[in-house]
Amino acid sequence: MLSDAQTVRYLGGKALSREETWRKLLIGPALWAWLGYGYWSVERKSDGRLIGELGFADFKREMTPSIAGLPEMGWVFASDVGGQGYASEGVAAALAWIDEALAPPQIVAIIDPDNRTSIRLAEAQGFMKDGPASYRGEPILLFRRKS
Repeated sequence: MLSDAQTVRYLGGKALSREETWRKLLIGPALWAWLGYGYWSVERKSDGRLIGELGFADFKREMTPSIAGLPEMGWVFASDVGGQGYASEGVAAALAWIDEALAPPQIVAIIDPDNRTSIRLAEAQGFMKDGPASYRGEPILLFRRKS
């Protein structure tokens, strides 16, 4: 599943508890109901295994600069499926969906400065670095993709 230490390294560094997992699960439908966009689970067709999730949210993050009101894209995939194209294909499909369905003027993504894999993926999908940013008092990379 997605709870191994490698997978959560850039998401706070620890696996979620049962309570945190439940809360996160409940948030999923709320994003779609309130914002008209949200997250999808990524299941591998060959064996039905959940290998990741990706999508869009507005988490009302208190960060500098503000990204309030903009769809924020995020993704997470199991570490053992890296390099197989699942993330690239999924992110491209999600971006195509939001461009068609909502046509937002821009989409943002925040990425840990050490997460080279996600940085490469963001850049390959048309996101560009947008100056210094901080979240929860820590430096973070802010990327923007204009439609």
